[in-house]
Amino acid sequence: MYTSLFDTVLFDSFFSPMRTVYVVSDSQLEEIHRKQRQEELDNLEASRRRLKENYQSRIKIIDEREHELQKELKALTAAEKKTKFGAEETEKCAVKV
Repeated sequence: MYTSLFDTVLFDSFFSPMRTVYVVSDSQLEEIHRKQRQEELDNLEASRRRLKENYQSRIKIIDEREHELQKELKALTAAEKKTKFGAEETEKCAVKV
């Protein structure tokens, strides 16, 4: 009997699947699960460590910028007071004349 390529692929895939089956003992399966859990835990710990390092780095940058802005603000406030004080002295001198 003649069979087409379609029939061969369709029927052979249903009746004889090409899957690999592994047979392991319960103790081996438990060991595999334990290793997977340990690997996941190690990954989580590494992620936590990286997040903390990044967080600390960003906090340091923010603190430095905050300090710079506070210094600039103090300098501007001092300059503004000096300018205002100078203008008042000029007005007093102008009134005396």
